[in-house]
Amino acid sequence: MAGGSESNGARHKATWHIGGWGNPYEGGGQPGKGIVSYALSNNRQRPFAGFFTKGVWNTVRRGRNQILYVVPPFILAYSAMQWAIERNEYLNSKAGRAEFADEE
Repeated sequence: MAGGSESNGARHKATWHIGGWGNPYEGGGQPGKGIVSYALSNNRQRPFAGFFTKGVWNTVRRGRNQILYVVPPFILAYSAMQWAIERNEYLNSKAGRAEFADEE
């Protein structure tokens, strides 16, 4: 059959099964040849090393670099919203209804 069983006379290269999608822990075999992995003990990791000395200033620097991308759209949106609120209040006032009463 097409793609059927393997023939016993075929040349077989001795390799380890790495598992589905290259996961070495799934198939039970050893990792592929030439793969190097490094590990660090849990008690040697320092996730907050330099957080208070460098992290705060890094956040300030990154925020300062983004301010010209963030503030102008907010100013534009705020001014448009203020105009819309004032226009709505005028159109729903006595003077606004009197001015635009004949358009409906």
